[in-house]
Amino acid sequence: MHADALQLSPPHVPGTDRLWQQQLGLLLESTGEGIFGIDLDGHCMFINRAGAQMLGYDQAQVLGRNMHTLTHHSHADGSVYPDHDCPIFNAFRRGLPCRIDTEVFWRADGTAFAVEYSSHPILDGAQVRGAVITFVDITARKRTADDLHRINGELRRAKDELEQRVAGRTRELTAALAQVRELAAWSEKVREDERTRIAREVHDELGSLLVALKLDVNWMDKRLGEQQKRTPEDAQVVRDRLRSKCRNMSHQIERAVVNVGRIITDLRPSILDHQGLWAALKWQAHDVAQAAEIDLDWHMQVTEDTALPAALAMGVFRIFQELLSNIVRHAQASRILVRITTDHAALSILVRDNGLGASPEAFDAPNAYGVMGMRERARQHGGHLSIHSQLGEGSAFHLRIALARHG
Repeated sequence: MHADALQLSPPHVPGTDRLWQQQLGLLLESTGEGIFGIDLDGHCMFINRAGAQMLGYDQAQVLGRNMHTLTHHSHADGSVYPDHDCPIFNAFRRGLPCRIDTEVFWRADGTAFAVEYSSHPILDGAQVRGAVITFVDITARKRTADDLHRINGELRRAKDELEQRVAGRTRELTAALAQVRELAAWSEKVREDERTRIAREVHDELGSLLVALKLDVNWMDKRLGEQQKRTPEDAQVVRDRLRSKCRNMSHQIERAVVNVGRIITDLRPSILDHQGLWAALKWQAHDVAQAAEIDLDWHMQVTEDTALPAALAMGVFRIFQELLSNIVRHAQASRILVRITTDHAALSILVRDNGLGASPEAFDAPNAYGVMGMRERARQHGGHLSIHSQLGEGSAFHLRIALARHG
């Protein structure tokens, strides 16, 4: 006898048949699983209440019916399920027990439900009498498994997306860090170039003036020491030459004062400290336009009593200074328009030129350090610098800084 086969009845003991049948009936009705038995033609010999209810029938409606035709006739997609392929029937046809959880049973109302079933041949001695089938509705389990599969799929997709985003952000941060390093190197070079320029001016201008003054002073000292040895006529000539030297020295001192003032203004314009940002912006625009021989269309409408913090005023001035410097160096413009306005919410500075212009990509290039510096300075003060430019149509620079955070 096959190990997975079921005996049709226990060994006969007089007076025990009815008791055995009652116990078997109680056993079938006490389980929550569906259980039914079929004969060699596939007809139902018995079915418990739980099994009939799962199929949507009364027990009496199932007895004698072909169970494959009744409840196992089609696959989940509705295609026909031939009974010669049915594992349930193979349990007694070939003596092959099975356990299946990938198929469906069909209810009386025509709906299907996912089922896990097992089928074992019923043996009477060595003879197969049929098969007994146990089954359970695993719709909830399948739904949970499907949900878990869906959730796992979503988690995998989210993980992949997160990894892609992290990789993208890492690349962006790496590129940004490289730009910051390049900008820092460029800023240091600009500072060093500015120091070199100032040192050259101090040496060439102030140094030569001081040397000339020293020579003139030495000459005057020598001539004054010889004054007593001269005749009145020679003494008068020397006095005239001394007066000429004094006038020349006065001019040289005036030049030195002018040069010192210009160098100091380059380092930090005193007008910014003494007269405020608005006067400094106006002075800078007119000074650059005059020096570069560019027409200036100047308009400023500001609230004079709007006092900006010193750090913000200096930041705005340096951005404005760099804007004008870029136009003079690169735009080949003949006209500059400047519009400066303020209200209680924001400061707005618009600078537009009629120069060569450039493609938008040029202002976002990795080596556009001047533009990067202006934008970074604007961000430090909670502002934004937008640039609009086209080849042959000039450029427009718009700086906007919210004043509320600086109140």
